[in-house]
Amino acid sequence: MLDLSVVIPVYNEEENLAPLWAELRPVLEGLGLDFEVVFVDDGSQDRSAEIVRRLREGDTRVRLVSLKANAGETAATDAGFKAARGRMVVTMDADLQNDPADIPRLLARLDQWDAVCGWRANRAAGDSLVRRLSSRLGNGVRNWVSDETIEDSGCTFRAFRRECVRGLTLYRGFHRFIPTLLRLRGYRVVELPVGHRPRRFGRSKYGVMNRAFVTIVDVLVVRWMKSRRLGYEVTEDLGGEPRSE
Repeated sequence: MLDLSVVIPVYNEEENLAPLWAELRPVLEGLGLDFEVVFVDDGSQDRSAEIVRRLREGDTRVRLVSLKANAGETAATDAGFKAARGRMVVTMDADLQNDPADIPRLLARLDQWDAVCGWRANRAAGDSLVRRLSSRLGNGVRNWVSDETIEDSGCTFRAFRRECVRGLTLYRGFHRFIPTLLRLRGYRVVELPVGHRPRRFGRSKYGVMNRAFVTIVDVLVVRWMKSRRLGYEVTEDLGGEPRSE
Protein backbone atom coordinates (compact mmCIF):
# COMPACT_ATOMS: atom_id res chain seq x y z
CA MET A 1 0.00 0.00 0.00
CA LEU A 2 1.21 3.50 -0.78
CA ASP A 3 1.59 6.10 1.96
CA LEU A 4 -0.43 8.83 0.30
CA SER A 5 -2.98 9.40 -2.46
CA VAL A 6 -3.86 12.92 -3.59
CA VAL A 7 -7.27 12.98 -5.29
CA ILE A 8 -7.98 15.93 -7.59
CA PRO A 9 -11.36 16.24 -9.39
CA VAL A 10 -10.94 17.96 -12.75
CA TYR A 11 -13.51 19.62 -14.98
CA ASN A 12 -12.25 21.86 -17.80
CA GLU A 13 -9.03 22.90 -16.06
CA GLU A 14 -6.54 22.45 -18.91
CA GLU A 15 -4.57 25.63 -18.14
CA ASN A 16 -4.20 24.82 -14.45
CA LEU A 17 -2.97 21.22 -14.52
CA ALA A 18 0.68 21.63 -15.52
CA PRO A 19 1.28 24.53 -13.07
CA LEU A 20 -0.48 22.55 -10.33
CA TRP A 21 1.71 19.50 -10.88
CA ALA A 22 4.81 21.70 -10.93
CA GLU A 23 3.87 23.04 -7.47
CA LEU A 24 2.55 19.81 -6.06
CA ARG A 25 5.38 17.42 -6.96
CA PRO A 26 8.20 19.03 -4.92
CA VAL A 27 5.90 19.36 -1.90
CA LEU A 28 5.00 15.66 -2.02
CA GLU A 29 8.58 14.57 -2.69
CA GLY A 30 9.67 16.60 0.33
CA LEU A 31 7.44 14.47 2.56
CA GLY A 32 9.57 11.38 1.95
CA LEU A 33 6.47 9.26 1.33
CA ASP A 34 5.43 6.90 -1.44
CA PHE A 35 2.63 8.77 -3.15
CA GLU A 36 0.33 8.93 -6.15
CA VAL A 37 -1.71 11.80 -7.58
CA VAL A 38 -5.09 10.72 -8.94
CA PHE A 39 -6.61 13.22 -11.36
CA VAL A 40 -10.29 12.39 -11.88
CA ASP A 41 -11.49 13.88 -15.15
CA ASP A 42 -15.18 14.59 -14.75
CA GLY A 43 -16.14 14.53 -18.43
CA SER A 44 -14.09 17.61 -19.36
CA GLN A 45 -14.75 19.15 -22.76
CA ASP A 46 -11.27 20.61 -23.09
CA ARG A 47 -7.79 19.01 -23.15
CA SER A 48 -7.65 18.22 -19.43
CA ALA A 49 -7.41 14.44 -19.85
CA GLU A 50 -4.82 14.79 -22.60
CA ILE A 51 -2.65 16.97 -20.36
CA VAL A 52 -2.84 14.48 -17.48
CA ARG A 53 -1.78 11.69 -19.85
CA ARG A 54 1.18 13.80 -20.84
CA LEU A 55 2.08 14.37 -17.18
CA ARG A 56 1.99 10.62 -16.60
CA GLU A 57 4.43 10.08 -19.45
CA GLY A 58 6.92 12.08 -17.42
CA ASP A 59 6.04 10.59 -14.02
CA THR A 60 4.18 7.33 -13.39
CA ARG A 61 3.09 8.58 -9.97
CA VAL A 62 0.45 10.53 -11.90
CA ARG A 63 -2.78 8.62 -12.53
CA LEU A 64 -5.85 9.44 -14.61
CA VAL A 65 -9.38 8.26 -13.84
CA SER A 66 -11.83 9.40 -16.53
CA LEU A 67 -15.60 9.50 -16.07
CA LYS A 68 -17.71 8.79 -19.13
CA ALA A 69 -19.67 12.04 -18.77
CA ASN A 70 -19.79 15.03 -16.44
CA ALA A 71 -21.27 13.72 -13.20
CA GLY A 72 -20.37 16.45 -10.71
CA GLU A 73 -17.71 17.01 -8.08
CA THR A 74 -19.14 14.54 -5.59
CA ALA A 75 -19.05 11.74 -8.17
CA ALA A 76 -15.48 12.61 -9.15
CA THR A 77 -14.46 12.67 -5.49
CA ASP A 78 -16.12 9.31 -4.90
CA ALA A 79 -14.37 7.79 -7.92
CA GLY A 80 -11.08 9.13 -6.58
CA PHE A 81 -11.69 7.63 -3.15
CA LYS A 82 -12.35 4.24 -4.72
CA ALA A 83 -9.22 4.45 -6.88
CA ALA A 84 -6.92 5.68 -4.10
CA ARG A 85 -4.30 3.22 -2.84
CA GLY A 86 -2.72 5.27 -0.06
CA ARG A 87 -3.13 4.78 3.68
CA MET A 88 -3.74 8.55 3.77
CA VAL A 89 -5.85 10.47 1.26
CA VAL A 90 -5.80 14.18 0.45
CA THR A 91 -8.46 15.90 -1.67
CA MET A 92 -7.87 19.26 -3.32
CA ASP A 93 -9.14 21.38 -6.19
CA ALA A 94 -7.48 21.61 -9.60
CA ASP A 95 -7.94 25.37 -9.97
CA LEU A 96 -4.71 26.44 -8.18
CA GLN A 97 -6.67 28.16 -5.39
CA ASN A 98 -5.52 25.55 -2.86
CA ASP A 99 -1.85 25.90 -1.88
CA PRO A 100 0.01 22.54 -1.99
CA ALA A 101 2.34 23.91 0.71
CA ASP A 102 -0.50 23.34 3.21
CA ILE A 103 -0.49 19.55 2.66
CA PRO A 104 2.22 18.76 5.24
CA ARG A 105 0.24 20.68 7.89
CA LEU A 106 -2.94 18.75 7.08
CA LEU A 107 -1.16 15.38 7.18
CA ALA A 108 0.59 16.18 10.46
CA ARG A 109 -2.75 16.41 12.26
CA LEU A 110 -3.72 12.89 11.20
CA ASP A 111 -1.56 11.64 14.07
CA GLN A 112 -4.37 12.71 16.42
CA TRP A 113 -7.42 13.03 14.16
CA ASP A 114 -9.15 10.83 11.58
CA ALA A 115 -9.89 13.69 9.17
CA VAL A 116 -8.50 17.21 8.84
CA CYS A 117 -10.62 19.68 6.88
CA GLY A 118 -9.26 22.97 5.62
CA TRP A 119 -11.12 26.22 6.02
CA ARG A 120 -10.26 29.25 3.94
CA ALA A 121 -9.23 31.85 6.49
CA ASN A 122 -8.36 34.49 3.87
CA ARG A 123 -11.25 34.23 1.42
CA ALA A 124 -10.79 37.90 0.49
CA ALA A 125 -7.49 37.01 -1.20
CA GLY A 126 -9.12 34.72 -3.72
CA ASP A 127 -12.86 35.40 -4.05
CA SER A 128 -15.19 38.29 -4.76
CA LEU A 129 -17.39 39.86 -2.09
CA VAL A 130 -20.50 38.21 -3.55
CA ARG A 131 -18.92 34.74 -3.42
CA ARG A 132 -17.69 35.29 0.14
CA LEU A 133 -21.10 36.47 1.34
CA SER A 134 -22.91 33.59 -0.38
CA SER A 135 -20.48 31.10 1.13
CA ARG A 136 -20.89 32.57 4.60
CA LEU A 137 -24.67 32.45 4.27
CA GLY A 138 -24.55 28.88 2.96
CA ASN A 139 -22.32 27.71 5.79
CA GLY A 140 -24.57 29.40 8.33
CA VAL A 141 -27.72 27.77 6.97
CA ARG A 142 -26.07 24.35 6.73
CA ASN A 143 -24.81 24.53 10.31
CA TRP A 144 -28.11 25.83 11.66
CA VAL A 145 -30.27 23.19 10.00
CA SER A 146 -27.87 20.27 10.47
CA ASP A 147 -26.84 21.33 14.02
CA GLU A 148 -23.17 21.43 13.05
CA THR A 149 -20.23 23.79 13.58
CA ILE A 150 -18.33 23.38 10.30
CA GLU A 151 -16.45 26.59 9.53
CA ASP A 152 -16.17 26.11 5.75
CA SER A 153 -18.04 23.16 4.23
CA GLY A 154 -17.28 24.45 0.74
CA CYS A 155 -13.54 23.93 1.15
CA THR A 156 -12.64 20.49 -0.20
CA PHE A 157 -8.95 20.71 0.74
CA ARG A 158 -8.91 17.85 3.24
CA ALA A 159 -6.82 14.95 4.55
CA PHE A 160 -8.17 11.60 5.71
CA ARG A 161 -7.04 8.32 7.11
CA ARG A 162 -7.92 5.72 4.51
CA GLU A 163 -10.46 3.95 6.71
CA CYS A 164 -12.57 7.13 6.84
CA VAL A 165 -13.34 7.18 3.13
CA ARG A 166 -13.42 3.45 2.51
CA GLY A 167 -17.09 2.50 2.31
CA LEU A 168 -18.31 6.10 2.66
CA THR A 169 -21.59 6.47 0.77
CA LEU A 170 -21.95 9.79 -1.04
CA TYR A 171 -24.81 11.32 -2.98
CA ARG A 172 -24.80 14.15 -5.50
CA GLY A 173 -23.67 17.36 -3.80
CA PHE A 174 -22.64 15.61 -0.60
CA HIS A 175 -18.90 16.34 -0.93
CA ARG A 176 -19.71 19.45 1.13
CA PHE A 177 -21.08 17.28 3.96
CA ILE A 178 -18.22 14.80 4.23
CA PRO A 179 -17.10 16.19 7.64
CA THR A 180 -20.63 15.73 9.02
CA LEU A 181 -20.99 12.26 7.48
CA LEU A 182 -17.70 11.20 9.07
CA ARG A 183 -18.78 12.48 12.47
CA LEU A 184 -21.99 10.50 12.11
CA ARG A 185 -19.82 7.40 11.70
CA GLY A 186 -17.88 8.20 14.86
CA TYR A 187 -14.70 9.59 13.30
CA ARG A 188 -12.79 12.48 14.83
CA VAL A 189 -12.80 15.54 12.56
CA VAL A 190 -10.89 18.80 13.03
CA GLU A 191 -10.65 21.97 10.91
CA LEU A 192 -7.43 23.77 10.06
CA PRO A 193 -6.92 27.19 8.40
CA VAL A 194 -5.47 26.91 4.88
CA GLY A 195 -4.45 29.41 2.25
CA HIS A 196 -6.76 30.53 -0.53
CA ARG A 197 -5.48 32.08 -3.75
CA PRO A 198 -7.10 33.90 -6.67
CA ARG A 199 -8.08 31.78 -9.66
CA ARG A 200 -5.50 32.38 -12.40
CA PHE A 201 -7.06 30.50 -15.33
CA GLY A 202 -10.54 29.38 -16.31
CA ARG A 203 -13.66 30.21 -14.36
CA SER A 204 -15.50 28.89 -11.33
CA LYS A 205 -18.00 26.09 -11.87
CA TYR A 206 -20.20 27.33 -9.02
CA GLY A 207 -22.32 30.44 -8.69
CA VAL A 208 -24.68 31.77 -6.07
CA MET A 209 -27.94 30.61 -7.63
CA ASN A 210 -26.83 27.24 -9.02
CA ARG A 211 -26.36 25.81 -5.55
CA ALA A 212 -28.71 27.75 -3.24
CA PHE A 213 -31.87 25.67 -3.68
CA VAL A 214 -30.08 22.34 -3.97
CA THR A 215 -28.17 23.06 -0.76
CA ILE A 216 -31.41 23.56 1.16
CA VAL A 217 -32.66 20.13 0.12
CA ASP A 218 -29.30 18.49 0.84
CA VAL A 219 -29.02 19.92 4.32
CA LEU A 220 -32.55 18.74 5.18
CA VAL A 221 -31.52 15.23 4.13
CA VAL A 222 -28.46 15.41 6.38
CA ARG A 223 -30.59 16.63 9.28
CA TRP A 224 -32.92 13.65 8.74
CA MET A 225 -29.94 11.28 8.72
CA LYS A 226 -28.71 12.69 12.02
CA SER A 227 -32.17 12.38 13.59
CA ARG A 228 -32.45 8.72 12.53
CA ARG A 229 -28.95 7.74 13.58
CA LEU A 230 -28.71 4.48 15.49
CA GLY A 231 -27.34 4.96 18.98
CA TYR A 232 -26.54 1.89 21.07
CA GLU A 233 -23.65 0.13 22.82
CA VAL A 234 -23.15 -3.62 23.02
CA THR A 235 -22.46 -4.61 26.63
CA GLU A 236 -22.05 -8.35 26.08
CA ASP A 237 -21.54 -10.73 23.19
CA LEU A 238 -21.28 -14.11 24.87
CA GLY A 239 -19.94 -16.78 22.53
CA GLY A 240 -19.56 -14.44 19.57
CA GLU A 241 -17.02 -15.39 16.94
CA PRO A 242 -14.18 -12.92 16.20
CA ARG A 243 -14.94 -10.79 13.18
CA SER A 244 -12.70 -11.14 10.17
CA GLU A 245 -11.62 -7.82 8.57
